[in-house]
Amino acid sequence: MGQLRPLYLCLLVPLLVLVVEGKAASFRHYVLVHGAGHGAWSWYKVHNLLQRAGQNVTSFDLTSAGIDPADANAVLTFEDYNKPLTNFLSALPDNEKVVLVGHSASGLCLTHAIHTFGTKKISSAVFVAAIMLRSGFVTTEDVKIGFPDLSKAVHPVYGKGPNKTTILTSFSFLPEIILQVLYNRSPQEDVILASKLLKPVPAQPILLARFNSTSTSTSVDAVARVYVKTLMDRVIKQEMQEAMIKKWPPSKVVAINSDHCPFFSAPRRLVNILLNL
Repeated sequence: MGQLRPLYLCLLVPLLVLVVEGKAASFRHYVLVHGAGHGAWSWYKVHNLLQRAGQNVTSFDLTSAGIDPADANAVLTFEDYNKPLTNFLSALPDNEKVVLVGHSASGLCLTHAIHTFGTKKISSAVFVAAIMLRSGFVTTEDVKIGFPDLSKAVHPVYGKGPNKTTILTSFSFLPEIILQVLYNRSPQEDVILASKLLKPVPAQPILLARFNSTSTSTSVDAVARVYVKTLMDRVIKQEMQEAMIKKWPPSKVVAINSDHCPFFSAPRRLVNILLNL
């Protein structure tokens, strides 16, 4: 009987993941969108746990991120940066909707998708420690509450813009800073992994992110939104999260004791939130 116990536990664990807080998780298609500098790789824990819970999961690299070969300094528009997500949603069958999950700067990607597709392709959008602004960086207030001060944590790169003027084309997180800023509560092995895989971030798409709705089916406010607050966050700090929530109130707010990257520091708690939407 003792020899059967490991096998029993292997069969039981997926069921425990599937049944969360006394409820059986319904089947959904989760689309995981990574934050600045990261890639699809950053979701490996969450992707695995969702799949083990019987869910359909998609994660991919935005332009110039992860294994995408594009040069970050050559990505100058938000449409180009977000093209992998836009192409994916465009190719979805008309009868299929997804749950978008975005981290950090990819909150802008989710908002762009909401403006473009509305409820036709999106059942809900989950902003995880993410920039959540209804139309992007339109006003001075938007920049104040949504754009974190990373001046001491990144290395900027300047290049030529479309009109040959010198502009900020990309920035990279300083290796000696990422533990203190991004991953202050994350396991060491994940910090080491990230230090090897983080890539430069296209700066112009984020700085110039401004959206107008092109969806004719519904208002952008018709898409249900959930904001996941990260209480130990040193990037999108508490006052910024609260200000964005107040300015564009979501359907639900959930708090999680994690750093800026709960996919590393609190993956099971994050998955529980996703399964109980």
